[in-house]
Amino acid sequence: MRVEIEQAVALLQEKKGKSLERALELLQGTVFSFSMKVCGQRQDAEDTMQEVLLKSVPNLPKFDSPQALMVWLYKVAKTRCLMSRRKSKFAPKRALSLEELMPDRQELESLSGNTEPTPETALLRQENAKRLHEAVQQLPPEYRLILVLHDMEDLTDEDIAEITGLRPGTLRVRLHRARLFVRKQLARQGPQDVRAGAKKHSASAEVRPRERNCKQMFAELSNYLDEELDDSLCVEMEKHIDGCEPCRAFLANLEETIRTCQEAPNEAPDSHFAANLRREVLSKYQDLMTTIHRSGANSINRG
Repeated sequence: MRVEIEQAVALLQEKKGKSLERALELLQGTVFSFSMKVCGQRQDAEDTMQEVLLKSVPNLPKFDSPQALMVWLYKVAKTRCLMSRRKSKFAPKRALSLEELMPDRQELESLSGNTEPTPETALLRQENAKRLHEAVQQLPPEYRLILVLHDMEDLTDEDIAEITGLRPGTLRVRLHRARLFVRKQLARQGPQDVRAGAKKHSASAEVRPRERNCKQMFAELSNYLDEELDDSLCVEMEKHIDGCEPCRAFLANLEETIRTCQEAPNEAPDSHFAANLRREVLSKYQDLMTTIHRSGANSINRG
């Protein structure tokens, strides 16, 4: 859970003017940065931030739990973002096949060909926010949402299941395929000499099928990295990795992709737009609290 949400709840409970404004600022930042990762466009992210914050007014007095507020915010923002994407003619409409995301033997050999860090690994470490943003935006929305919530917003599987309504098994499958997709996209964005070298290697090498054990392992890599495998499968996985240099190299490459997602910077809304929105929300919130206070006082007087 983002610490900003915990801080916002603590500030809301103080019920002071400056505390309320600071709480709204924290919630603004959370909703906007999440929306930028999912929607991809600043206008969509600003529209989502405005809608979510205005919708939050009658609900804010009810939240005394950061967990409850977090789930509510992401659920409303998620719905608004996915609606924006469906309206876009550029929104992807295909499902991801695990088969097309897994590396072939040539890629595995190119990854494990050097004892030094691979060109792809070095590239991923230097990858800027723009390239990662482009890779994530190419994901179909139902996969992108899970990747953003898990690897960029640091939510647990349980929280994501509550926000999305997905079963844990479906969630894990989508997360793994999203990670593999982003890894592949970032690798493709490498320097021309890296791609040319890989192409030359592929053309000159005899195409060989993937080993069955490697193929089975790739389907469970995310569960392994997130410590979601049971002990027996984990032992089997580690035994295979210890004896398979290409798989070790690919696992390291996937870990680097996940770190890249986790370290992605959060974007901030336009300060002038955000300040105006806070004033509007704060005014509505204070009017609501006044109404609640008067209603309570009238009830006591009637009693």
